[in-house]
Amino acid sequence: MGFSQKSSSKSYFDQTTLLRHVEALSSDAFEGRRTGTKGAVKAKKYIINQFHSLKVKPLKKSYEQTFVFSKGKKEYKGTNVIGFIKGTCEPNKVIVISAHYDHEGIKRGKVYNGADDNASGIGALFSFAEYFRKNPPKHSVILAAFDAEELGMKGSSYFINNLFFSPKKIIMNLNMDMISRSDRSELYVVGTNLNHSFKNAICCIKSKRIKLVSGHDGYDNKDSWVYSSDHANFHKKGIPFLYFGVEDHKDYHEPTDDFENIHPEFYIEAVNVIISVFNKIDSH
Repeated sequence: MGFSQKSSSKSYFDQTTLLRHVEALSSDAFEGRRTGTKGAVKAKKYIINQFHSLKVKPLKKSYEQTFVFSKGKKEYKGTNVIGFIKGTCEPNKVIVISAHYDHEGIKRGKVYNGADDNASGIGALFSFAEYFRKNPPKHSVILAAFDAEELGMKGSSYFINNLFFSPKKIIMNLNMDMISRSDRSELYVVGTNLNHSFKNAICCIKSKRIKLVSGHDGYDNKDSWVYSSDHANFHKKGIPFLYFGVEDHKDYHEPTDDFENIHPEFYIEAVNVIISVFNKIDSH
């Protein structure tokens, strides 16, 4: 597929590169990126290479944070990929920007490529890193590519429970999981009703291409997404969060969640909007 579809608004990142990352990570070569498989190792290496080329330093000596866990009778080994960008004004206060890179793997001979879920979130992580090269954040930023979200959010749980610094230094988690398609052009942001201080950052964002909708956090009579992805483990620790995602679609957790089924213009604008929200929060 070509990359001719682009947002007309000013972009914080190279749009073609963003789409190419999603196309690559959701190709059959990555075998659905299931935790503990060759495809997941390939994805991990891809993320590390991108962090390195984008001048994102590892949080510790290595980008890799390995962990083991059991699910049923099977033991898994997972690997988070963690990068760090030091803040220019508030280096001791941290914003964690996260997305999971694992998906469902191969089932019954079919590859579940997980383009929207969640190659889209990882592509956005790279766009943040690209943006920060010319626009360093005021707060320190951890870019976290979590593993094993599909197996019970194990990667983010391990991360938040094995910090080498006080969790009080983390002022928020911005989590992205499924942000590349919406038939209604709606991008949901979850967490504003739990953390009212974020509402000003949301209400100031204007977009002609997508609708940024607050909700799914237990106060709008819709199903709650508070515990639906990796932001849940930050919430359990009392850390404020914003989660960006879309409603489930017909290809959710199906082998048809492929690159050709994402909505490029929506996705590009969604990433621009999310970076705009970050900037509002980072500037205060």
